Amino acid sequence: MASTPYRPPPHRGLSILYLSAQLIVVDKPSGLLSVPGRDAGKEDCLSRRVQAEFPDALIVHRLDLGTSGIVVMGRGAQAQRELSIAFQERRVKKRYQALVDGHWTAASAGEIDLPIGVDGPRHPKQKVDHATGRPCLTRYRVLDIDAARAVSRIELEPVTGRSHQLRVHLEAMGHPILGDDFYGTPASFAKAGRLTLHACRIELADPETGAPLRIDCPPPF
Repeated sequence: MASTPYRPPPHRGLSILYLSAQLIVVDKPSGLLSVPGRDAGKEDCLSRRVQAEFPDALIVHRLDLGTSGIVVMGRGAQAQRELSIAFQERRVKKRYQALVDGHWTAASAGEIDLPIGVDGPRHPKQKVDHATGRPCLTRYRVLDIDAARAVSRIELEPVTGRSHQLRVHLEAMGHPILGDDFYGTPASFAKAGRLTLHACRIELADPETGAPLRIDCPPPF
């Protein structure tokens, strides 16, 4: 499917989920880049919108363009560095929800353990690659199945953090995410007006106090 021009959603104010002297957690809307794109016309992004109000905010991780939900930013270089290390060492737990095509027929909870690598010249597209792909693990739980629409709601926990991991793993299970123009079918893409993938929960240590911190952000779909 051909890519669409970048048309970020209008900026109607930040949706701040948590704010402290060291940490900003915001809800990124679908269709907004996390950081500026390489091409002209892709300067508008979440990080710049946040920095317009909080100049010390520095991005720690990213969400895909179509994915909405929780994004963490550190306030200042030291906070960013500590948070980045926590992500790298997998001390941060993330949960997502997705609407996927079809009636989920596998177990109601389990793991998807499939290696992922770049899909040759179609970068940035990824694929399951048993020969040279990097190990990749996703835990899942079925939350609901809408028989009338042939749509399933799945909760996802990416244990590893590969590019497009959740989208590739769900496609490999035969249930692409609705609205996914990269990994879906024409039918699954047409079932939603956006990529129905949302970062709905994060658990981490507060960089200021070290206390456990859990932030929730319910999906808008």
